Amino acid sequence: MHLPGRRPGQSDTTSYHDVIVRIFFFLSIVVLAGTGGEILVAHAMKQAARAQTFAPSALTVLLGRAFRPAAMWIGLALQALAFFALLALLSWADLSFVVPATALNYVVGAAGSVLFLHEQVNRTRWAGVLLVCVGVAIVCASELFS
Repeated sequence: MHLPGRRPGQSDTTSYHDVIVRIFFFLSIVVLAGTGGEILVAHAMKQAARAQTFAPSALTVLLGRAFRPAAMWIGLALQALAFFALLALLSWADLSFVVPATALNYVVGAAGSVLFLHEQVNRTRWAGVLLVCVGVAIVCASELFS
């Protein structure tokens, strides 16, 4: 059996439980920090106004306005944290587990868009979110019980 986070020939100094806890901790960082960053960046972009034209001068003005709010910088920092946590996670767990498990971003993103950005999410989108949850549960179960 392949123990996540172990390389062939590596000594058994870490228990299976410790590896699983570490993987799920870093997965939580990836999902929460990444999605939190996306929500903050979206908030900053909505404050900056919408691009009316794609002329370089108009886009420059838009980007100048977008990078003024602290929400943009905090959002980018959270996304950077999520990226580095993802790199660590990929060094411990199989890609076939990590990529599907990070799909929880869609769940947290939909909930965050309703709670923080006051967006309307219709039933069809919530059904899609539910399907993502089922898929992530299956992938996580396969990791825990394999």
